[in-house]
Amino acid sequence: MLVYKVFIPVIPRTKKNNPRIIYCKKRPILLPSEKYLQFEKECAPYLQPLNIDYPVNVKAIYHRPDRRRVDLCNLHEALCDVLVKYNVVKDDNCTIIASMDGSKVVYDKANYGIELIITKKEGDNYE
Repeated sequence: MLVYKVFIPVIPRTKKNNPRIIYCKKRPILLPSEKYLQFEKECAPYLQPLNIDYPVNVKAIYHRPDRRRVDLCNLHEALCDVLVKYNVVKDDNCTIIASMDGSKVVYDKANYGIELIITKKEGDNYE
């Protein structure tokens, strides 16, 4: 059953690449890159807070404007963090985001972005 579908016309970014290091009381702290933070902000207008708290499948087709190799799992991590930040899902643990079946990265120079399809999982339970 379809819960949510949206196209986010933002270049997909990962959270792990190029973190910033700051020092607080002489201890290093890793922060996300400026590009990731910009990505996060650019996604906000396209996301609607649903506060999903039941098992779902998140299918994400990442349309990238270049052919550079990128780790799909890193793109998922960034997307899941954005979905939690903007209250699309309550949390990104395995009891809510139960699967990410059908996700992939494709080259699309003209129409880059993230095609996001969230469907309710039936019959799966992690209790």
